[in-house]
Amino acid sequence: MNSGGAEHLRAEVRPADVAAVAALVAATGFFSAEEIAVAGELVAERIARGAVSGYEFRFADGAAGLAGYSCFGRIPLTQASYDLYWIVVAPQLQGHGLGRRLLAASEAAVMAAGGRRLYAETSSRPLYAPTRAFYRRCGYREAATLPDFYAPGDGKVVFERRLADDGRRMKRTRPFGQSVV
Repeated sequence: MNSGGAEHLRAEVRPADVAAVAALVAATGFFSAEEIAVAGELVAERIARGAVSGYEFRFADGAAGLAGYSCFGRIPLTQASYDLYWIVVAPQLQGHGLGRRLLAASEAAVMAAGGRRLYAETSSRPLYAPTRAFYRRCGYREAATLPDFYAPGDGKVVFERRLADDGRRMKRTRPFGQSVV
């Protein structure tokens, strides 16, 4: 199924997003019950505390409901560094550009807020090989690997993308939102 960009992207967080995010994260089959709970809790935190929560979101609404989302925020005690906490796309839509659209929307929001770097962390397990490949295809470089971080045999891989240099916006090779298959 090709998403074709038919999903509507939004930044507004709605109460129904708490359950929708948890269901979407669970549907991927990648995450533990604890991780699924945390994903929903971050949405609830944003609803309860607003922008002061430090969590920003981009949601992709499709015909069948939530098709994907990203969660990101400024890293405390840094001047202009941001973390990409989550980026999740419905399994049936993976590989069709929606992840790239969500990532581009997140990067644009980070740059608009003065962010210069975006970091994404993922697992080193074989299950996450497509995730690591996604970041590389999107222009991220592997900045660090911490062996056995999550558990024995499950290291943390940190990716980095420089969004701005010396406070200036960097030019992208493709316009925001354009998918490349």
